[in-house]
Amino acid sequence: MYLIEQKRNGKWVHDPGTTMAIQEYVKDNIFLDGDVLFPYMMHPAVQIGKFQNAYEEINQPYMDEHHIKIIRRETGGGAIYLDDRNMSFSFLLHGTNDIYGNYAKLYEPAIKALIKLGVDENLLEQKGRNDLVLDGKKISGAAMTVQQGRVYAGYSLLMDPNYEAMTTVLNPNQKKIESHGIQSVRSRVGSIRPYLAPEHQDMTVWEFTDYMICELLGIRDVSEAKRYELTEEDWAAIDKLTAEKYNNWDWIYGRFQQFEYHLTERFPIGTVSAGLTIEHGKIAQIQISGDFFGTKDIKDVENVLLGVRLRKDELLHALEPIDLTPYVGKLTKDEFVSFILSE
Repeated sequence: MYLIEQKRNGKWVHDPGTTMAIQEYVKDNIFLDGDVLFPYMMHPAVQIGKFQNAYEEINQPYMDEHHIKIIRRETGGGAIYLDDRNMSFSFLLHGTNDIYGNYAKLYEPAIKALIKLGVDENLLEQKGRNDLVLDGKKISGAAMTVQQGRVYAGYSLLMDPNYEAMTTVLNPNQKKIESHGIQSVRSRVGSIRPYLAPEHQDMTVWEFTDYMICELLGIRDVSEAKRYELTEEDWAAIDKLTAEKYNNWDWIYGRFQQFEYHLTERFPIGTVSAGLTIEHGKIAQIQISGDFFGTKDIKDVENVLLGVRLRKDELLHALEPIDLTPYVGKLTKDEFVSFILSE
């Protein structure tokens, strides 16, 4: 098995979009005479599945405040929070018959590695469709797909999860969304560290990573790993893919074809309700109603919002030419946009 590290000029790359682009590029363009292991760590980010509606999965105001990115992967499954306190592992595996869909087999080497660190094997269990559970709590979720005769699979291992960020960022605002996105199943999240043997309790995430690499590759030291080094040509293609896809708003938010949601909120000026149809992340239809007093036709406000992406800065920009007071009363544009975004 080859090791491909997300290093550029000897330094780890932590950008979430670049991380995903590396894996897609290698999956589609590099064919070696063996399987491939990608260990990766990223700056705080939420990674959603290919078929999910981003707006149903995340708490966008919290993400904006804490500079947490969102990325969409090429495989299915649910939303997960990733950061630089935990390591994830992806694989390109030859031979689809015995591994594809077999999450117990995918997790088997990781389970054996954790047991060697002192984790009680009786507390470890591959549960449900694709989770790894330790003492009844989820410490990993896996995903996989098949392309060009190889299984592309991966999972994270929660060594030191940031519970506050994880629970808050994956607690979406309560819009009444009607869509056909594959929604995440929320599980109780656990941590690996408390279950390690005393001599391993102070293991850093990098020491844990090196240990797992050795176990997964069947070597004694990471220096023995058979590596593929990304070339400058590879990096040029990866940069292009990062910009055009994984750091591209349309791929992350706009990919989901259509959904609807409805909001109602009480303000000092009265009750405001809004029903929206969103197509590819843009407002396709909007109807605003309520018991507020206005002297102008609210359709003027609705019309300037048509075709606008569901982003705070763009909504505010679209409303710049309009004074909302004659339409709804003394409601600021910030208040109105926060209402539309259910902040």
